[in-house]
Amino acid sequence: MTTTPPALKIGIAGLGRLGQRHAEALAFRTRHCELVAACSPVASERAYAGEQLGVARLYDDFDALIADPDVDAVVLVTPTSLHADQTIAALQAGKHVFVEKPLALNVEDCERVLAVAARHPDQVAMVGFVRRFDPSYLSAQASIAAGDIGRPFLVRSQTCDQNDPDGFFVRFAPTSGGIFMDCSVHDIDLARWMLGRPKALRAFATGTVALHPDLKQFGDVDNGLAIVEFEGGARAVLYASRTMAHGHETSTEVIGTDGKLTVGEHAARDRVVRSDAHGVRHAVVKDFYERFESAFTAEMAAFVSACRGEQPLTLTLDDALEATRIGLAITRSLHSGLPESI
Repeated sequence: MTTTPPALKIGIAGLGRLGQRHAEALAFRTRHCELVAACSPVASERAYAGEQLGVARLYDDFDALIADPDVDAVVLVTPTSLHADQTIAALQAGKHVFVEKPLALNVEDCERVLAVAARHPDQVAMVGFVRRFDPSYLSAQASIAAGDIGRPFLVRSQTCDQNDPDGFFVRFAPTSGGIFMDCSVHDIDLARWMLGRPKALRAFATGTVALHPDLKQFGDVDNGLAIVEFEGGARAVLYASRTMAHGHETSTEVIGTDGKLTVGEHAARDRVVRSDAHGVRHAVVKDFYERFESAFTAEMAAFVSACRGEQPLTLTLDDALEATRIGLAITRSLHSGLPESI
């Protein structure tokens, strides 16, 4: 007789904009788990977890969270600069770990995480590349794997956010790693996934500051372009923007020897097209969470399933390491103005 694994008891660290979305999904929409603890240095965020989500164990110290014997797994939605050390500490405390992308802001920290994870093979360590769990991207990748477009050799992918006149991302810039590490790391991972994980060789990047001059002091831009060269001749062309007027627009085109696939064209919210005296138009999604809400839910369900031993992850820490390695080379090229080896 098969015994059903018990519900996974999860603690979350970080309850900012995305952290609250993850917490709500864990508390109300993810099966076979229970959100039992939350950690934040901000009192109002701890109050939110207690009052809105019914979380009883509230911590202002991360070490106290991972010392809680009733917590099986932790979800890290903390500043990127903390990701590596917190992931390592959680693994060493015997917890499964989900950590938001990117895994770290340098290759050395990624490698430290991989080394510790290798010493804890019974624990799951997963990085949040959410687009791999989006139904449209999953369908596209399955089609490519089946040979429907022949041999894929070029990926054109973009992550473009609606302009935020309040400049949240400007305040975030000192710890984000820059536009390519924060935004394009998703496109980097998608390109590797769609192309069959080829070895990246070289990157070139350029960018401009169109609307937010305060980014210059951090060596960052609000619009960036990059080209990544892969072994075997494959290429990726990436565009990232913080200044879209109409809404959030994520799209990816994969070109192969026998055809091409496009995911997310025109950022349409639905399939309704309106035609009237003002023209022909459709509604668009406003932010990344609206676009990928179902993928965020599926991503967390996959993490819970892996922790319960029900199905293995296809997304690895090696994927996170390579995405970081490529993102850093792109950022170096932005600063140097020259192609950079990866």
